[in-house]
Amino acid sequence: MAPRIPIQAPLLLMGLLTTGLAQLQIPASPTRGFWALPQNTTVVEGAAAELRCGVSAPGSAVQWAKDGLLLGPDSRIPGFPRYHLEGDPTRGEYHLHIEACDLSDDAEYECQVGRSETDPELVSPRVILSVLVPPKVLQLTPEAGSTVTWVAGQEYEVSCVSGDAKPAPDITFLQSGQIISDISTNMNEGSQEKLFTTEATARVTPQSSDNGQLLVCEGSSPALDTPIKVSITMNVLFPPGSPVIEWPGLEEGHVRAGQSLELLCTAHGGNPLATLQWLKNGQPLSTVWGTEHAQAVARSTLVMIVRPEDHGARLSCEAHNSVSKGTQERGVTLQVTFPPSAITILGSAFQSENKNVTLSCITKSSRPRVLLRWWLGLRQLLPTEETVIDGLHGGHISMSNLTFLVRREDNGLTLTCEAFSEAFTKETFKKSLTLNVKYPAQKLWIEGPPEGQRLRAGTRVRLVCLAIGGNPDPSLTWYKDSRTVTEPRPPQEPRRVQLGSVEKSGSTFSRELVLVTGPSDNQAKFTCKAGQLSASTRLVVQFPPTNVTILANASALRPGDALNLTCVSISSNPPVNLSWDKEGERLEDMAALPRNAPFKGSAAARSVLLRMSSRDHGHRVTCRAHSTELQETVSAFYRLNVLYPPEFLGEQVLVVTAVEQGEALLPVSVSANPAPEAFNWTFRGYRLSPAGGPRHRILSGGALKLWNVTRADDGLYQLHCQNSEGTAEALVRLDVHYAPIIRALQDPTEVNIGGSVDIVCTVDANPILPEMFSWERLGEEEEDQSLDDMEKMSKGSTGRLRIHNANLAQAGAYQCIVDNGVAPPARGLVRLVVRFAPKVEHPTPLSKVAAAGDSTSSATLHCRARGVPNIIFTWSKNGVPLDLQDPRYTEHTYHQGGVHSSLLTIANVSAAQDYALFTCTATNPLGSDHTNIQLVSISRPDPPSGLKVMSVTPYSVGLEWKPGFDGGLPQKFQIRYEALGTPGFLYIDVLPSQATTFTLTGLQPSTRYRVWLLASNALGDSGLADKGSQISFTTPGLDQPTGEPDYQLPTEQPEGSSELLLLPVLLAVGGLLLLSNAACVGAFLWQRRLKRLAEGISEKTEAGSEEDQIRNQYEESQWSGDRDTRSSTVSTTDVEPYYHSMKDFSPQLPPMLEEVSYPRGFTGLEEEDMAFPGHLYDEVERLYTPSGAWGPLYDEVQMGPYDLRWPEDKYEDSRGIYDQVAGDLGPAEPDSLPFELRGHLV
Repeated sequence: MAPRIPIQAPLLLMGLLTTGLAQLQIPASPTRGFWALPQNTTVVEGAAAELRCGVSAPGSAVQWAKDGLLLGPDSRIPGFPRYHLEGDPTRGEYHLHIEACDLSDDAEYECQVGRSETDPELVSPRVILSVLVPPKVLQLTPEAGSTVTWVAGQEYEVSCVSGDAKPAPDITFLQSGQIISDISTNMNEGSQEKLFTTEATARVTPQSSDNGQLLVCEGSSPALDTPIKVSITMNVLFPPGSPVIEWPGLEEGHVRAGQSLELLCTAHGGNPLATLQWLKNGQPLSTVWGTEHAQAVARSTLVMIVRPEDHGARLSCEAHNSVSKGTQERGVTLQVTFPPSAITILGSAFQSENKNVTLSCITKSSRPRVLLRWWLGLRQLLPTEETVIDGLHGGHISMSNLTFLVRREDNGLTLTCEAFSEAFTKETFKKSLTLNVKYPAQKLWIEGPPEGQRLRAGTRVRLVCLAIGGNPDPSLTWYKDSRTVTEPRPPQEPRRVQLGSVEKSGSTFSRELVLVTGPSDNQAKFTCKAGQLSASTRLVVQFPPTNVTILANASALRPGDALNLTCVSISSNPPVNLSWDKEGERLEDMAALPRNAPFKGSAAARSVLLRMSSRDHGHRVTCRAHSTELQETVSAFYRLNVLYPPEFLGEQVLVVTAVEQGEALLPVSVSANPAPEAFNWTFRGYRLSPAGGPRHRILSGGALKLWNVTRADDGLYQLHCQNSEGTAEALVRLDVHYAPIIRALQDPTEVNIGGSVDIVCTVDANPILPEMFSWERLGEEEEDQSLDDMEKMSKGSTGRLRIHNANLAQAGAYQCIVDNGVAPPARGLVRLVVRFAPKVEHPTPLSKVAAAGDSTSSATLHCRARGVPNIIFTWSKNGVPLDLQDPRYTEHTYHQGGVHSSLLTIANVSAAQDYALFTCTATNPLGSDHTNIQLVSISRPDPPSGLKVMSVTPYSVGLEWKPGFDGGLPQKFQIRYEALGTPGFLYIDVLPSQATTFTLTGLQPSTRYRVWLLASNALGDSGLADKGSQISFTTPGLDQPTGEPDYQLPTEQPEGSSELLLLPVLLAVGGLLLLSNAACVGAFLWQRRLKRLAEGISEKTEAGSEEDQIRNQYEESQWSGDRDTRSSTVSTTDVEPYYHSMKDFSPQLPPMLEEVSYPRGFTGLEEEDMAFPGHLYDEVERLYTPSGAWGPLYDEVQMGPYDLRWPEDKYEDSRGIYDQVAGDLGPAEPDSLPFELRGHLV
């Protein structure tokens, strides 16, 4: 509580202050008046101004007036943030200081001194504060900063307007730095009072010298230190100067034809610079020019090759631009000197000896004219006549005629016509030709082998014809028996004749004829001719028969026919001997009559008689002509063509083996002449199409090719061959091997426990082999795959696996494997179902389900059993059968193989009616079993059990436990521990809250510890009484390997200082305040808890109705391979109590069996795909799990590797209300809780 201050204290303080002031001495006031008066002041906008005011009137109020408005005595002058008073008031200094003056400060000011008790008020003379406003901008038309294009000599108008200013500014125009005098100026009011603008207009006449210069508008004012300026750039257009042509030589216009003439035309000045073009006789010749802006000159260069026709042409250069009034031109006329472009000699230089030759020499046009002269070798000839006429392009044409007698010595000399002139002293123009004087050869002869020498056919013979003298060169021609000799034209023929060309050596000419001698050259006469001269020689050639021909008396032969063959040797030199043989066997023959022989040789003939058979077809009968002198033989053969019907050969294949789905080739080995016209195949009385089909084709040799062979193709194939001589038939067997196919396999195979049964596997296969049956048992463990206690048998196409004294461990999937060597092996899956009585999965001694008994919640009881065949579930409450027609009870039953589940949902749970013992009974034809489930209210959690040490180090310990029943609410765990011999306990929360393992750190080595494990939910904790929730252990010493830091949690709070005397008092007062606040907050939280409880019950009712709607959709549920991991169910195999919580439970509803789509292969096994029967036995699960492998009960409704799963997102937690309330409830006795939250049985 704050200390109370007496009311009399301020009055006492005031009295003391009054007494002290009364004792102060006040001096007498001096004479009142102004010792400093304000003056008229001028200031530029934005600057600071100060009006001085000095007063000799102590204690009087001093203030300033602006245009009659009093600003007040406060030195800060409220309402005028830029105004304040400066100076020392004790000295009477009240100077008015104004920051950043603007136009609003332009006014009259006076300093006023307020009246006193004895003196009247004082007022200074009024002064004026003038604020000068400089012009900010100048607006120029045309736009400032731009470039304007004007034509020299024309008048233009330019205007310039200033911005607001005080006073009005002065405007001046400058053209190229010179002031323009011809301007008009107007002053106008500005945008505000006291502001003015100035508008000035100037008339400008630009000249060429103004090009590129500035036209400036300059504004000046007393408010400006320097004038402001804006400008435009003047681009003045004016015409260029006259063009100038630079001639390269001394004489302008004189030029030589063929010369490269280069003329430069320049034009100075002009804006824009001049455009230049060259013209020839008024026609444009070049429009290319260049400009140099730095020198203000335009240049154009004309480059041309001067031609004779350019004589008299006028070349001109024109210059103009866009403002030129006319074209300026400079020209020059060409005077072209050119020689004759050609000299021509008319007449023939070919003449016989001792006759006259007449020739004429004519030149092309030249300027000036040229003279002509003739030369024969080094001798000059005199012309008979000379003439000159006018030519083209102002030139002249010269002509000269010449006649003279030619002799044999003149042959080959050069006759030249030469043109010359003084204008072309360094050049000579000539035209020449060579005289050709005709005269005959003098001698002709042949060089070759001596005449009469015997030459063998094929010998290379060289004949050379030689001649001396003659012009033109003598033409040497070869003849064979009066026919001209030429080389054979077809390039594919052997080159037997090579005819050389005429060759010259000095005055001797020769031509060579090379022959490869043949029969036609025997006794032939070869002649060489040159004009009227000729020479000849004759050859003798020996050759074998040129042709051996066999003649037959019949063409169509059949077995048994007689054939007469005659062999004729057409011609040979010398004569030959004839003989017969057949395939190397000598035949008896007889001589025939002789015949005439060509090429002046000898002929011969012999005959032979043969009897035909089918084996002779295709054999060759050979006739040989042998020359003893030449040691050479020429042969000819006759191939026998014997017609006979088809005959199958000994290598014909009669059995062909093929693999199903592969290819088969049925070969044909048959002989016939002519070849068989058709190969017809028939199979089982049906003829195969010769054109082929989808799976067969008859090849060109008659073989039958099949592909995608099936077992239906197995059998005998009949081949029918036919030609024009007859027919033949053969049978070929096709043996098709195919992979085994299981035809019969009873799935499932059922047997009662303890009985015997055969699993029978019947296949269709080819071939059927012994020991082709094998069996496998499909299981996850190797011991599950053993078949040692089973008997394997096979006979033919049937295999058996016999099982004696069947037990549950033998139930499951078996695979029949059949392999006959043809891939792939057949695999069949069969399930052995061992029928047994129901066995309910029920923990001992009791299971619990918690739900609020507020008549708005719902509870679901779960019962699962195993048994074959199907199980029927019944429910009872406290021993009385349950009436499932009651709308508050809903049962859903699910079957998958040997696993069966029943879910009983109780709606609107009432503590009075439903907190009871429910019994689930499972029955099938082989027996029954049952389990009990207790429905209770939500309560504190049961103590956890099975607390044990998993690992221990000097600094930590690993703990594991089994959670107990959570009381229907989320539970969490807390560890309490102590070091024996050390007072105090340490606590630590287990995170995450649902964990069942935890590592406790911060321990000390070689220390004995005791640990307690507590479970708690919103209603309280489980307590420490249960022995299964505490344990003792000792940490090892540091001699054992460890790497944990030395860390230990504090066990006691640090003590405060006892030396503070006021601390107990403060703690007491603080405790009382906290207690009162806690009472208020507790009342508020209790009211809010009751409100949330009501809202939660309403929400839970809605959630329950939604749950019923969702459960109606379970008939359309789908398979899922995942398991529900959200259940809080705890399952133990020990004798400890079994509990089941409703928390986070989302039941996984299996689909009906007819909705299940079974994949190929067997579930959960990494095997190849197997045939799976379409018919499913709805009482047998696909993978039968032995009883020893049963997993957790309700947290995983385990139904095989592919578990059926209820939708996880379809359910709400119907007890969400308790999660909300739990945060508001502290530890309380059970009797203080509402009835629906009590955990007692009714």
